[in-house]
Amino acid sequence: MRAMRRVGALAAGVVAVALVAGCSQGDGDGGDAKAPEPTVTSTSPEASASAGDGDPHTPVSDFNRMVDEKGWEYEYETPAAYVADICESLPDQAKYGDPGEWLMVNQKPSADEKKILLAGMPKLCPKWAGTVKRALAGDYTRTYSDGTYVVKAHPKERDLDSDVQEIGPGSYRTSGDLADCYWERTTKSGETIANQFATSAQSITVTVAVSDGQFTTRDCGTWRQVK
Repeated sequence: MRAMRRVGALAAGVVAVALVAGCSQGDGDGGDAKAPEPTVTSTSPEASASAGDGDPHTPVSDFNRMVDEKGWEYEYETPAAYVADICESLPDQAKYGDPGEWLMVNQKPSADEKKILLAGMPKLCPKWAGTVKRALAGDYTRTYSDGTYVVKAHPKERDLDSDVQEIGPGSYRTSGDLADCYWERTTKSGETIANQFATSAQSITVTVAVSDGQFTTRDCGTWRQVK
């Protein structure tokens, strides 16, 4: 930024000198003398940056430089581009549920990408920095749609590429225009503990016990844990 200010001041000085020189020659005794054309020097950001003592220091350039110095790996053109993509996607994901779950379950950031987000969100996307920080710490609302889930006291993070999904003990609720919703709790050997087939409902709550084996749901929309 210092380079940009010096280039701008120099250009203004050149223009001022040229204009003064032109006026003095035009007012002299030589009536036929023609004033020289004023010299105009570009003061655009591109010209200023190229004429300075290095790349301009901006939050984006400083962040990209810092990530590269750390040696963190990323698949985007730049680390800032990755942060920007996540930042632009979060508002849309918030319309359908917890955007933190989308980030962790659908995007599955690598260890280095998590570091990039933790370092970049406060600088480049402060509005969503808190949401991303909580999600990376595992604090987000988990949802469960159609399928069979193995009950675990400490379930692993959901993996959409895996055939086995896990769910923790607790109370879960689904709401909306529910039609032909079926759910069941079974033992580890598959025996039915409790089940329900609702032809029509607006809200259903089910409590899954740590001793259960599986929880199965079909056509019940999205279940969320009741805190």
